[in-house]
Amino acid sequence: MPIKEILSTAAIALTLIAFYPYVRGILQNTIKPHVFSWVIWGVTTFVVFFAQLAADGGVGAWPIGVSGSITLFIAFMAFVKRADTAITRTDWWFFIAAMSALPLWYFTSDPTWAVIVLTVVDLLGFGPTLRKAHADPHSESLTFFGMFAARNSLVVMALESYSLATVLFPAAVAAACVLLMGMIVLRRRVVIAVGTD
Repeated sequence: MPIKEILSTAAIALTLIAFYPYVRGILQNTIKPHVFSWVIWGVTTFVVFFAQLAADGGVGAWPIGVSGSITLFIAFMAFVKRADTAITRTDWWFFIAAMSALPLWYFTSDPTWAVIVLTVVDLLGFGPTLRKAHADPHSESLTFFGMFAARNSLVVMALESYSLATVLFPAAVAAACVLLMGMIVLRRRVVIAVGTD
């Protein structure tokens, strides 16, 4: 099996491994995903998957497609379980900005511009989760976002063609996951420090 296929298979396996405890946490009410973030992430991930295929991403794009399917399922679960019912005006702004930018990818015939727009949209999807995790840092899973940062690094290595269209999305999402994890760690320390005072 060629190295790119091995890396893609490893990225898909890591995707499934990462999602399993996250989905279990939702079912056990220990993780409360923000429905807006997951809708944005699901839609953009799927569109980026098709753009990566068009830009010759090859087997390296397949983990993104698998992730898009599961992400939409989590968005559905977040809606059904009403996991995070505290939707603020800021959350609505992030959601509206992200959704209104989505049609822009359609009007570009170039996969690179589509991926740039979709990456910005996907990063906007982190807004509601950042706000929620800042207020309640124990409502999100550090392990999950750590595994996704690692998964996206494998995706980049598994790509058959390297270009802005194929690399930008997984690299940007990996960086956003690392930043989110850093904020959660800091907020958990603050919550613990305040709780012991």
